[in-house]
Amino acid sequence: MTEHHERTVPATVGVLGGGRMGAGIAHGFLISGARVVVVEVSAEAAVTAKERIESDLAKSLERGKLDGNLDEWAERLTVSVDYSAFQPCELVVEAVPELWDLKVSSLKAIEENIGESAWLASNTSSLSINGLAGELQRPKRFCGLHFFNPVPASKLVEVVLGEKTSEELAALALTWVQGLNKTPVTVNDAPGFASSRLGVAIALEAIRMVEDGVASPEDIDNAMVLGYKFPVGPLALTDIVGLDVRLGIAEYLASELGERFEPPQLMRDMVARGELGRKSGKGFYSY
Repeated sequence: MTEHHERTVPATVGVLGGGRMGAGIAHGFLISGARVVVVEVSAEAAVTAKERIESDLAKSLERGKLDGNLDEWAERLTVSVDYSAFQPCELVVEAVPELWDLKVSSLKAIEENIGESAWLASNTSSLSINGLAGELQRPKRFCGLHFFNPVPASKLVEVVLGEKTSEELAALALTWVQGLNKTPVTVNDAPGFASSRLGVAIALEAIRMVEDGVASPEDIDNAMVLGYKFPVGPLALTDIVGLDVRLGIAEYLASELGERFEPPQLMRDMVARGELGRKSGKGFYSY
């Protein structure tokens, strides 16, 4: 079996940021037939990004999902610290942390270094696509492509359309996602889109239930996994995503949609104590 489909992804794709999400996005486009350019913030980060993506490629080869050898696939990857490396790209996906000013400055810098016919997308999980588009010269050529972690295993991509996103881009984005062997859902720009809004709402209610002593984290998660067929419970998932990340999203949603997204005090206290979930060794569970 091979993951190399008929190419419906752009010939050359750029990714800004080679962290876990960016590396996963780069890997997805590579195995779907694109050449990929990753730009990182420093030489050290660039080396780490290259190693991360090559490790993902090696796993795909080991599992028999790709033909050929690692050198052949790695040759299609360029990692740079210079935005000008994006010049040949037909599409660039921004995958930097969820900080408004960083997203805006990053997207502006990408736009200055790509051709007028290139497309631009943000992997934001909650920030306003209309708001980001308002900072750009070519908002018609911009949309959200919200990938899920871990990217190689996830089957979903949210295609988020801004008010100015062109119909051509809206249609193309669907074919790109299908070319990655994933399923697109189309969402009009709104706070939290569809997935973050619903996912965070359930997680916040689960945290309130722990806070109120309704049930243990294990029992709440088992209720959703066994009763509603969730692949992972809302509290375990919060540990995976990071309590600090989810707190930031909840605060943003509360500011936009009202007090139903107000983070519980327990969540704020856990973040203040450094109990951020899996990455810190402790959250609702110990790791």
